[in-house]
Amino acid sequence: MKASEAHSMHDVELVEKLKEAREEAFNLRLRHATGELEDSHSLSRARRDVARLLTIAKQRNIDLERESSAK
Repeated sequence: MKASEAHSMHDVELVEKLKEAREEAFNLRLRHATGELEDSHSLSRARRDVARLLTIAKQRNIDLERESSAK
């Protein structure tokens, strides 16, 4: 995901994409720990996407805990 794509998202889309990115990062970490992950660079990309989305959410002053519990 590019930063321009993340910046163009609405707040609700951003929170949903963050949830998906966190799940993907978790699944990749699990696969890496069990030795099933072939493309280790995908783990770095997933972590970077999560960090990018979190940064944009903090810039917009989105309360992520409230947003995630509301759904």
